[in-house]
Amino acid sequence: MGQDQTKQQIAKGLQLYQSNQTEKALQVWTKVLEKSSDLVGRFRVLGCLVTAHSEMGRYKEMLKFAVVQIDTARELEDADFLLESYLNLARSNEKLCEFHKTISYCKTCLGLPGTRAATQLGGQVSLSMGNAFLGLSLFQKALESFEKALRYAHNNDDTMLECRVCCSLGSFYAQVKDYEKALFFPCKAAELVNDYGKGWSLKYRAMSQYHVAVAYRLLGHLGSAMECCEESMKIALQHGDRPLQALCLLCFADIHRSRGDLETAFPRYDSAMSIMTEIGNRLGQVQVLLGVAKCWVARKALDKALDAIERAQDLAEEVGNKVRTESVCWVWSQEPKVGSWLGQLKLHCLSESIYRSRGLQRELRAHVVRFHECVEETELYCGLCGESIGEKNSRLQALPCSHIFHLRCLQNNGTRSCPNCHRSSMKPGFV
Repeated sequence: MGQDQTKQQIAKGLQLYQSNQTEKALQVWTKVLEKSSDLVGRFRVLGCLVTAHSEMGRYKEMLKFAVVQIDTARELEDADFLLESYLNLARSNEKLCEFHKTISYCKTCLGLPGTRAATQLGGQVSLSMGNAFLGLSLFQKALESFEKALRYAHNNDDTMLECRVCCSLGSFYAQVKDYEKALFFPCKAAELVNDYGKGWSLKYRAMSQYHVAVAYRLLGHLGSAMECCEESMKIALQHGDRPLQALCLLCFADIHRSRGDLETAFPRYDSAMSIMTEIGNRLGQVQVLLGVAKCWVARKALDKALDAIERAQDLAEEVGNKVRTESVCWVWSQEPKVGSWLGQLKLHCLSESIYRSRGLQRELRAHVVRFHECVEETELYCGLCGESIGEKNSRLQALPCSHIFHLRCLQNNGTRSCPNCHRSSMKPGFV
């Protein structure tokens, strides 16, 4: 298959893919890969296969094609192609929750000699790195990376990249419990879709609506959360977007749990877990298990809650996630007030509430100690008041150095430099 025929077949595959005939598109691209001798064409079709498998949640296949694409880039001896292929390798590992590998490949991208592609792809590299740092609960580094990605987006007038970064920032602030910002950023993403997204894939609308739904749920606006999540799910089903379907099912389950409708929540959690397991999203599985545990706590079935917590603990440790939530003072009259935090700290807190209610002092002390160790490791405390960030929904402010403080503390202190690193804070941070 020659160069011209390869281009034609790639274009044919793209037309099929854009019309939601995904399997036919994959068949066309696979034949190109088998028959074409054109290295550039092979590189391009591998990029199409990486993207398609990513959106379908077939992350292991995505990784396989990314590895082949790197070998092709090396054969071409082209720095632009090498940068693009390493970015795809980083993204593949990000989807599989291999966050340390993601960061390593992103650093490889940033360490390559200056290329034409660096201007276009640099922001996407920073975004992927930020998502990996967030997965590891390294909040300052995540924020620095997101800020860098936003600078790329603004400097290159890349509104699609800006939309994606805003969604990641929504997730960031949902985890540190500034729910106003958790809603602001995905709403900004939705505005970008409305203003500039006429020719974009509908996945951008679906993505922004999902993050808006999460923020609305955290703020207690359950009707609005359900409406946004339904819109996101509709698009995800139309496009066969399995990862987004799983997230929407999780959000539906959380909404029903927040309403006290546990009978409806449990099957939604089961469906979300099925897809999360299928695609290999281990952090997603942790989120599901935490929701299930809170349902069992609400039913006073503490043994079942502890079983779910132990399973979630194993998964959180696998991916190195240490995100925290507030300490829980569980009482029989109500569900513990646990936020949307992921990972080991949340698990310790939920375990603590159960052991406290049962009077198991030795187990309780062990979880309290581990909780405080994790707070120190993640540096989730305000450098002014000393209180841990995320104890409750509160407004935060990130300075240009990406250190985060309670907004009220900065206003009361009146400092002109960061209390942590003493860099100037005269200019307001981007968040």
